[in-house]
Amino acid sequence: MDKSRIGAQLYTVREFTKTPESLKETLLRVKEIGYAAVQVSAIGPIRPEVVKELADEAGLAICATHVGFDRLRGQLDEVVREHKLWNCRYVGLGSMPPEYRDSKKGYEKFVRETAPIARRLHEEGLQFVYHNHRFEFARIDGTRTGMDILLEDTDPDAFGIELDVYWAQAGGGSPDAWVRKVKGRMAVVHLKDMEIVKDQAVTAELGEGNMDVSGIVRACRDTGVEWYVVEQDDCRRDPFESLAISYRRLMREMSFEH
Repeated sequence: MDKSRIGAQLYTVREFTKTPESLKETLLRVKEIGYAAVQVSAIGPIRPEVVKELADEAGLAICATHVGFDRLRGQLDEVVREHKLWNCRYVGLGSMPPEYRDSKKGYEKFVRETAPIARRLHEEGLQFVYHNHRFEFARIDGTRTGMDILLEDTDPDAFGIELDVYWAQAGGGSPDAWVRKVKGRMAVVHLKDMEIVKDQAVTAELGEGNMDVSGIVRACRDTGVEWYVVEQDDCRRDPFESLAISYRRLMREMSFEH
């Protein structure tokens, strides 16, 4: 693991990525913090060629994305072209649409519909990765959770996992145990912390909450995670400051700084 594998999820700074001009400034600020890569998500309607140009100018790799399910189903050729242009292997789905979530039949339908998408991406040298939230940790068929179904009923070569450790904990799971459980199927991890504010669990900067950041990072290193991506859904300070706090903590965990 080296510094070049630490990325920032642009969803964290989504209010600052709506135009080419704001995206350019944002990418430069992310690079200045120290990040080597970004995950493209929740940006404005900016042409892929411009996104590539701006990332290159900032000296940032595009390590992964989040793509809407409708685009994956209806514009897959375009999605493939974009990712090849960006030299980005990991095509992420940020969440399962609501209509699939609450029943075994829903999960079975989702698995059927994603199978040809994931297979096509795999054939193109790309990798589909599924990003979890909390609901996947509910038991769906009496014995298995939604996450279990997604792992057990999909092609392990084509259907990858992008574990969000915060949501794993929010769903009642052990984040480091889940990192180890998806070994071999996860190249991109989402790192954030959990803080309790006014008796509510909220996302926090790494080290500012109560999650076992050290144990999670150790599990990621032990299982060969390729990209360590910092994300914070909601920030209670300037989001760039939040990214900087998390970056410094992650650097310490990686033993690049003490």
